[in-house]
Amino acid sequence: MPATLDTYDRIPELLRDLSPTGVTVLADPAVATHAVTRKVHAEVVRAGFTPTRAITPAAGGMPAVAAFASRLSPGELVVGVGGGSTLDFAKLSAAVGRRPELLRYLTSRQRSGLVALPLTWGEHAEVLAVPTTLGTGSEAGPVACFPHEDGKRIAMGECLRPRAALWVPEATETLPGHLVLDGVLEAVFRTVIPYSSDNLDLPEQDAAVEELAGRLLTDGDELARHIGAGSPAPAPGRLRVARLSAESQLGTINIGRSPYAVKCWALANELSTTLGLAKMRAVSALWPVVWRRALQGDTRFGSAERIHRLWDHLRRQAPWLAPTPDEGLEQLMLRWGIDHTVHLPPQLRHRIALRSVRAWGAGLPTLAGLSADDIVALLAEATEPTPTRAGSPEPLSAA
Repeated sequence: MPATLDTYDRIPELLRDLSPTGVTVLADPAVATHAVTRKVHAEVVRAGFTPTRAITPAAGGMPAVAAFASRLSPGELVVGVGGGSTLDFAKLSAAVGRRPELLRYLTSRQRSGLVALPLTWGEHAEVLAVPTTLGTGSEAGPVACFPHEDGKRIAMGECLRPRAALWVPEATETLPGHLVLDGVLEAVFRTVIPYSSDNLDLPEQDAAVEELAGRLLTDGDELARHIGAGSPAPAPGRLRVARLSAESQLGTINIGRSPYAVKCWALANELSTTLGLAKMRAVSALWPVVWRRALQGDTRFGSAERIHRLWDHLRRQAPWLAPTPDEGLEQLMLRWGIDHTVHLPPQLRHRIALRSVRAWGAGLPTLAGLSADDIVALLAEATEPTPTRAGSPEPLSAA
């Protein structure tokens, strides 16, 4: 588990404990001159280091990772300041800098979209993660996404989990309201989708998922009330969501759960990559349909009983939710002002289906049991073939 910092002045203490050979502050271009980056830099200097400044490259693939990693000295700490893409780039670069042979694993000729890294490669990446967005949880997780050829892969291994994470209010204070709520929905999705997609009951872990999802829903709805009223998202609520999002990445809530019970995520990965969409646009379109299929008895998409159990728990936290989970999920998105309409030309459905099967199915476990035709039908239900006039979000009730 990463060390957690809640104030800038704890950075020198962390650096004394880690004793890195050097420090590079890697910032997303959008926050390179932001107060959070300046304060992080100042604390690194106060600890006695002269940090190297770097900007996250626009193309974050393996050539850029290899080039950045080659500039790191053995034992150097990378301080990543930015959203999920920057933090993933920092983690991959730090890991490759420590173990150059990692490049061979990440770029090997294979069709799988998931690259599992050896457990013997350590428990941490030499990274202090400072997230400036909500929802990805990359600052606490052992996974990193990266572009590869014409798609994206996800690497998974404890050697990618950051040494430490810093959460401060300034980091997300300029985040637009719609991205705040996108982030909350992403954290809810990551928390519940392994639970709902698996048919295995694990009482302790299931209870933890239900409790965490309920807290995220409550905090997210409170943020939505402020944003809907035209006010900034309050700092305490943003910090709570950041910490809860990270909690979903620690792994304890899914001990014993199949790591491949994430069909919706894999399909969203291919849909978003093909269309050049933000991942949560694709997730928000597919998620209700995946649940609908499971609720209709198609166990390839999950457990109807477990989805109902989860939803009953969430409705105790939020009685305004519709009793039917798939309809309630769409209601939640409308209430939070999240657009879940994706326009997909019909001729692209088959292409995305074939990409999905190649990367995640046809003998690979994530999309086991799904054919290209199954995915084409799912995409047809989840997307719109031509632009249509979007409806107005449902106003927040007083409930």
